[in-house]
Amino acid sequence: MSRSKALQYYIVSRLLFAPLQLFTIVTIVFLLLRATSGDPVDAILGGRASEAVKQQYREQLGLNRPLFIQYLNYLGDLLRFDLGTSLSSQGKSVWNIIGQHFPATVELAVFSMAVAFIVGILVGTLSASRPGTSFDLGGRLFGIITYALPMFWAGMLLQLIFSVQLGWFPNSNRLPSNIDPPVSITGLYTLDSLLRGNFDLFLTSLHHLALPSITLGVLLSGIFERIVRVNLKQTLKADYVEAARARGISENKILVSHALKNALIPVITVLGLTFASLLGGAVLTEVTFSWPGLANRLYQAISERDYPTVQGVLIFFGAIVVSASILIDILNAYVDPRIRY
Repeated sequence: MSRSKALQYYIVSRLLFAPLQLFTIVTIVFLLLRATSGDPVDAILGGRASEAVKQQYREQLGLNRPLFIQYLNYLGDLLRFDLGTSLSSQGKSVWNIIGQHFPATVELAVFSMAVAFIVGILVGTLSASRPGTSFDLGGRLFGIITYALPMFWAGMLLQLIFSVQLGWFPNSNRLPSNIDPPVSITGLYTLDSLLRGNFDLFLTSLHHLALPSITLGVLLSGIFERIVRVNLKQTLKADYVEAARARGISENKILVSHALKNALIPVITVLGLTFASLLGGAVLTEVTFSWPGLANRLYQAISERDYPTVQGVLIFFGAIVVSASILIDILNAYVDPRIRY
């Protein structure tokens, strides 16, 4: 089988496998939420409501039905792309909640990923190109420390230093309370302000975005740093690199034009895993910095035992991770000609 046909077969098989992955995520989320302690009706109505009123509300929400029937009904709703209605937001649909809060999470994720990618590659390249030096030791320490630091602890520490003590950055929200957001085009304040030609608002929104995105990005950059450092060290010992040195090519050109390109191939594979970590880290980052994103809204829904919102948001995140994983696998197959399927 030729490589092109094998690659087409692989892409089709990955796409066909995606529904099974989503079905597994849906089932696990549904069962785990029902296994947790607490009653959403108590969380909504409070302890003062009578048992008759609570029972009537459970019947209205379908929570008194057998678990299997609830599961089948939920699968039927998902097949119609209906994620349900929030229990704690006065009947607002979960899709409306996602549409309202997801752009803030996207903005945080994009800037954080850019920080993680740039910092990780720079530190990893600097460490690998100077083996046995203090740069190499510093790079290894950087990778270990950033990977091991708890996200919420680092976020609170940086808030205390740069927001409270130094006053360099705001410690919450996307914009000051006295400034109206830009007219929504994409939902991303930085991009919308540029599209509207409001450069001052762009700088203000970027100022609010800086600390949470740098915090999340630097802590995730350790993943890229370790991958780049290890693979670049191996690549610099390859025969074609030695041949380039023998031809008198400068070390900088060898590093950038030859070794680094091949060392970055495994980074593409890691992008999918990092994206999943990014969504998990976004929950802690958004809560710590009071960032009004979807991850923060998920945390609130968990606290309020809002089953439909929690289920809908988790499945939405799961679909994003599955889609990103498939895209990264396909991209990696095209980029790396050594891969055979």
